[in-house]
Amino acid sequence: MALDNYTTIIAVASIATSGITIGIGVLGPAIGEGRAVATALSSLAQQPDASATITRTLFVGLAMIESLSIYCFVISIILIFANPFWNRAIT
Repeated sequence: MALDNYTTIIAVASIATSGITIGIGVLGPAIGEGRAVATALSSLAQQPDASATITRTLFVGLAMIESLSIYCFVISIILIFANPFWNRAIT
């Protein structure tokens, strides 16, 4: 019975931590991407001749910002499927 309690506690903590990681970890990049696109569109409206440079820089910046949310996603997947604390509960 004690083994079931430990695995249940670890499962609940892993799922809750995964949800918090995704919830908080994606909030910042989402705001950053919105601001970056808004600024790029404003820049494109003011300087249409520089559209190639602005667009290229925007996509590189968006890729950098998006990598933060991907890291949070990877951490949450590790917490759910490859949690290192499962071995402590089983032994």
